[in-house]
Amino acid sequence: MLKLEYVVTGDIAQLVVPSAALPQRTDGLWKTTCFEAFATLDDGPAYLEANFSPARQWALYRFESYREGMQPALDLPAPEIFVEEHGSDRLAVVALMDLAPFGGKLPAKMGLSAVIEARDGTKSYWALAHPPGAPDFHAPDCFALELPPQD
Repeated sequence: MLKLEYVVTGDIAQLVVPSAALPQRTDGLWKTTCFEAFATLDDGPAYLEANFSPARQWALYRFESYREGMQPALDLPAPEIFVEEHGSDRLAVVALMDLAPFGGKLPAKMGLSAVIEARDGTKSYWALAHPPGAPDFHAPDCFALELPPQD
């Protein structure tokens, strides 16, 4: 299993936090507060995108290369998503992803990111790294987390 934990601190009441819903595959989660992971399994151009909503909805997509060949990854098991709210100043979203379809191996590189929507409609885009210009979580520069090779 791969455990990803996203934590937002501050005045959570000022954010759009989707209400709990059925944990199911849902497109368009990135249009409001959402947490994302992008992963490559090797040095090739293909990658996986995972979206996790505080509503416990999720989406998984495969890409053949940078923003090309997008397909829903319907063959992958649904992640488990847990939401922890601690008072009015902390929101945590934890996603557990089954690595069995990847032979139990961790990704080679990952990009971790978030879209945070404020109640006034403004959005901020957070990532471990950003390329120059407008935010683009798909850009290779965003795959900044390199995981050690496994035996």
